[in-house]
Amino acid sequence: MNTVVITVIGSQQDAEGDDNRIELITVGRHYEKNGVHYITYQETQLSGMEGTTTLLKVYSDRITLVRMGSVQQKQEFRLGEKTCGTYITPYGTMEMAAVTNKLDFSYLGAGGSMHIEYELEIDGHWQSKNELIVNIQEEQKSGC
Repeated sequence: MNTVVITVIGSQQDAEGDDNRIELITVGRHYEKNGVHYITYQETQLSGMEGTTTLLKVYSDRITLVRMGSVQQKQEFRLGEKTCGTYITPYGTMEMAAVTNKLDFSYLGAGGSMHIEYELEIDGHWQSKNELIVNIQEEQKSGC
């Protein structure tokens, strides 16, 4: 398991055309097992999900996002498909669906990146067009 620096950039455009963007830089973990990449990190107050651990499972044909803690979520992203998930908060539960329009992932040597573009539905109603970019770099060890 490697310690990595993870940069997460999320953007969202709603029906009125208003854009919302968030950028998070944090330390996390990366490992690979049986051809699946696992990337995990802690959410912060900035994302509104403090107390939550995010796990990204990257397969050759899909990416699964799992959140555990103050927020619970499982959402799968498959190119060209609509996938259903649930989002559980202290304030209630929402049924979510994502239609994935772009799904790219590469991991070479000490770093990798993923790029997901999807449209989000909540409780059966179109909510927003979203983009998620995650860059992963092995943490640099300082030497004396």
